[in-house]
Amino acid sequence: MLTIAGNARIFLHRAPIDLRKGFEGLCTTIQNVFGEEPTSGAYFVFLNRRRDRMKVLYWDVDGFAIWYKRLEKGTFPKRSTDKILLDRRDFFMLLEGVVPRRLHTRYKIS
Repeated sequence: MLTIAGNARIFLHRAPIDLRKGFEGLCTTIQNVFGEEPTSGAYFVFLNRRRDRMKVLYWDVDGFAIWYKRLEKGTFPKRSTDKILLDRRDFFMLLEGVVPRRLHTRYKIS
């Protein structure tokens, strides 16, 4: 199970990527596309062209870790926004295949 802290930064690579890349290839992509340091503690999410596979690269305490998910049926939904930086809620909705029609709050605290 992948656990993510509430203040974690999660970056989504919008273009499809060849998921045969390993640690070094994904780190090079992170530096070129995001301009971020792969060892910053952020999570970097990559999808393939068919959108049925996902890799998440992140720096653990003592080294890199890759979390890989392959769907047997269906695809990961396309995001309607151009956001590169996701919050935790958006990431878990992407992971579970939830496509929100619209988000609205139930109440407002003033």
